[in-house]
Amino acid sequence: MIELHPEPLTADTFRPYGEVIDTRDVEPTPINGGLTARYHDLATVDVATGGGRALVNVFRTRPLPLPHRVTVMERHPLGSQAFMPIGAARFLVLVGLGDSRFDPGSVKLFVSDGHQGVNYSRNTWHHYQIVLGATADFLVIDRGGPGNNLEEARVGSLGITIPAVA
Repeated sequence: MIELHPEPLTADTFRPYGEVIDTRDVEPTPINGGLTARYHDLATVDVATGGGRALVNVFRTRPLPLPHRVTVMERHPLGSQAFMPIGAARFLVLVGLGDSRFDPGSVKLFVSDGHQGVNYSRNTWHHYQIVLGATADFLVIDRGGPGNNLEEARVGSLGITIPAVA
């Protein structure tokens, strides 16, 4: 059994898995006559491999009953995948490492404060979205185009359980 303890999502702790998208530590550039604050270049969109292109999506996600036994982890070998809540929505981020296959010893659980998003680096193992509270919408930027950009690892036998989070 792998016991998980959620930790706050920070740029430093999440760096091995990708980038945290957060406007609070960035100096905005005023545009549009000063009416708009532009928070520029918050994450690297990596989708060009193999003729890929950026897709802009909205995912509407219902909460997952917790605790939850993890049965599958996924990764995207051809591009990054970014999730940013539309409005304030807390969510959990379950990630792991592994070059050729998922490494259960590397699994980490982070909790977003509701104003942060994540950009998973190419080949970062992750669980699908885990929303806390009510159904939430996310702006998702990922890769479209030729090639298989989804790998799944069946991990039900590893005993990874996402705990209930207040």
